[in-house]
Amino acid sequence: MRLSGRILTALFVSGIVMLGAAEQASANAKYAGIVMDAKTGKVLYESNADAPRYPASLTKMMTAYLIFEALASGRISKDTRIPVSRNAAAEPPTNIALRPGDSLTVDQAVRALVTRSANDAATAVAEFLGGSEAKFASMMTAKARQLGMSRTTFKNAHGLPNSQQKTTARDMAKLSIALREHYPQYYSYFQTTSFTYKKRRYGNHNRLLGRVNGVDGIKTGYTRASGFNLASSVQANGRSIVAVVLGGRTSRSRDAHMADLIKRYLNQGSTGRDRMLIAKAPGGARTALAAMIPGKQVPLPTERPEAETLTAYAPEAPVKAAAMNTAVPRPRAKVAAVDPMPTASTAPEPQGAASPGGWVIQVASMPSEDEALMFLAETEKKAGQVLARAVPITETFEKGGITYHRARFVGFDSKSDAWGACASLKKKSISCYAVQQ
Repeated sequence: MRLSGRILTALFVSGIVMLGAAEQASANAKYAGIVMDAKTGKVLYESNADAPRYPASLTKMMTAYLIFEALASGRISKDTRIPVSRNAAAEPPTNIALRPGDSLTVDQAVRALVTRSANDAATAVAEFLGGSEAKFASMMTAKARQLGMSRTTFKNAHGLPNSQQKTTARDMAKLSIALREHYPQYYSYFQTTSFTYKKRRYGNHNRLLGRVNGVDGIKTGYTRASGFNLASSVQANGRSIVAVVLGGRTSRSRDAHMADLIKRYLNQGSTGRDRMLIAKAPGGARTALAAMIPGKQVPLPTERPEAETLTAYAPEAPVKAAAMNTAVPRPRAKVAAVDPMPTASTAPEPQGAASPGGWVIQVASMPSEDEALMFLAETEKKAGQVLARAVPITETFEKGGITYHRARFVGFDSKSDAWGACASLKKKSISCYAVQQ
């Protein structure tokens, strides 16, 4: 009888947990979730995976990605000091109580992001790497497109409420995979359980670390609008999955639901070799496989629709940025970018991210991908509503042994839409031409 009572009690408790998990997926309008095999990209579970949601502090995963990219390229080091502006210091909690005029190292900033989820540190990073919050947010969005996160838009580096800052569970799963694949040398930051700054210790908000077998990160998030969010990476028994839960009612129910998803689906993960869902390249991610993004590969045009010269920036000696203590290039002089349009018989296989839509417009061709991304961000900023529904991407081509990067916007449904966008851009002194996919 005692044994039967214990079994019944265990079943009752288990039923409550399962009921709570089911409630997350059905009765909660904010809920979205996905479990993905990180080796193959196979979706093992999904619910509202492509529905727009607020990322909250999952935003800081992309902030960290851009820090890792800068570290890997040698532009900064872990000891590089980040200045703290009055704007950064004024960010509301959670924070690490930074003050105007303070500085912290890149290493401290990353630890503050992944443990305390510090908003003041996130803004300091944004101003340091991007020159301003807005510019850094544009860089984040451009990088999201490059990684195949087609439904994500960033407006800040921390995830505090902004009605235009949206993502999806699927996009956050892609970012989770990209962080682990592209920067394994820095990924261990997400396993940090505590962080001490100015003699104060901050614990990690991710309670699954060390408590659920195989969990090695990644990030929690919460705002009133978003609900309780969590992205988890799990590696155990030769299997690897990522799982994302958005819109939990409480942190406890969110964690219980995540633990249940891991328990259910980890054993369904493959045990073979990684197929590298998001391709690697020197200096970070350069392309995303077509399977990760809806739509078709963008074919190279057979001829220019209009004869015109695109622009690219000539390299120049680095100068000091006002908000940074490291040298960054600031382009000035414009030179013609020779971007040959190959014939159908000689066109190489298209490179770069796959892209949705029927027509593409190209605004520049540059020797540096960073410059191409910056140009895309600046063009978006200048163009206003003209490019509101377009997706920025880069594509590579070679000439004379040199690799160039096309800066393009994709997603135009018709010739008139694409040509109309180009006409509007030309009025703003931005060169442009349109081609059909």
